Amino acid sequence: MTGVPADLTFRSFGAADYDELIALWNRVGLSHKPRGRDRREALVRELKNPASRLILAVHRQRIVGSVLATHDGRKGWINRLAVDTSFQHRGLGGQLIGEAERFLRQQGIRIIACLIEDFNTPSLNLFVKCGYQEFKGVHYLTKKEHPEV
Repeated sequence: MTGVPADLTFRSFGAADYDELIALWNRVGLSHKPRGRDRREALVRELKNPASRLILAVHRQRIVGSVLATHDGRKGWINRLAVDTSFQHRGLGGQLIGEAERFLRQQGIRIIACLIEDFNTPSLNLFVKCGYQEFKGVHYLTKKEHPEV
């Protein structure tokens, strides 16, 4: 099969989608913190913020992709891009990025960024293909309350 099926739809995450979303992330090897920032309650709470939207790609009532779009009023961020292995290399990743960009632009955001781990060459290549440019000379630092956040 080539291309994305015509009956694929995009919609926002709801609390009832949690188990299936985590199953998708597990299938594709997306790192996540199910006992911390990605636990059901934390994700539902985060998505009550109008500056955040978790977009799902659904095919025949099955979640086959996800992307998280957030912003701070100044800069938008795309995170948690995941595409089921049976839909990879068919254009769905680019469509999910486009859906996230649409949401952020509707929020008035004109700068969109993403962070990609250095080993994740497929994601890096996809974002470059979608027009993103690597920004050299920045060090990414974090301070965590505990390892699961």
